[in-house]
Amino acid sequence: MGTDGPSTERTDAFLADEDAIYGATQIFDALSDYTRFQILGALMTAERSVSELQEICPVSQSAISHQLRLLRDRGLVAQRREGQRSIYSLADGHVATLIRVGLEHAGEELS
Repeated sequence: MGTDGPSTERTDAFLADEDAIYGATQIFDALSDYTRFQILGALMTAERSVSELQEICPVSQSAISHQLRLLRDRGLVAQRREGQRSIYSLADGHVATLIRVGLEHAGEELS
């Protein structure tokens, strides 16, 4: 399943960079938690506050906030203030791609 071209060269460069590999493992580690994955999935459809995310994820508000902090630290979500509330969104399109590909792959494994 090899490919040639600029994308492969760029990937090869990242694979030779220990910091890039470490960063990637931290992203996949963050994605491996059920609640964090649910949060990211919810953010694929709309920006949300902590209370809105709590309606979707069956965990406490403090647990949601803790998971959002970890996701923000890993560069997977962005935060903005709206009055007293913090509003969260996916950091960029790459995050949505990771979630979508993971779900599609899991769905294929189930069929």
